[in-house]
Amino acid sequence: MKALILSLISATVATTALAADPTVPYPAGYRDWHHVKSMVINEGHPLFASFGGIHHLYANDKAMKGYRGKIFPDGSVIIFDLLEAVHDGNAVTEGARKVVGVMHKDSKKFKATGGWGFEGFGGGDQAKRVVGNNAASACFACHQPQKAQDYTFSRLRD
Repeated sequence: MKALILSLISATVATTALAADPTVPYPAGYRDWHHVKSMVINEGHPLFASFGGIHHLYANDKAMKGYRGKIFPDGSVIIFDLLEAVHDGNAVTEGARKVVGVMHKDSKKFKATGGWGFEGFGGGDQAKRVVGNNAASACFACHQPQKAQDYTFSRLRD
């Protein structure tokens, strides 16, 4: 009986710790998700210093419901895969990965940032978080004017 009670207490503590965890998980396997669109930010664009390069956007199944509607349900994950743009003559090809940006919808956990958690993984490395506790200023400040679109910039391409 004592072992059962300890097990229940341990499970409750673990569940509470996970529920209170403010971190955004790394999106393993995101390249197998839905491709939303691609774009290139070239020199001269106001965001070039931070986000210059080739962008691929991916969405999980829940996020696709949001793209097809107006509101993204909890559990939606949108990936912003940023790679260096290599100019080779008249072609632009992908270079090294600069960052894997993640938007993770959880309206309770991330209430202060519109229901979205934000994280960036430098070079795509799961251990190299580059946003952390700065999500409100580093990410949400730019996304906040997009409230009418549930804080997203991208649209699903035909």
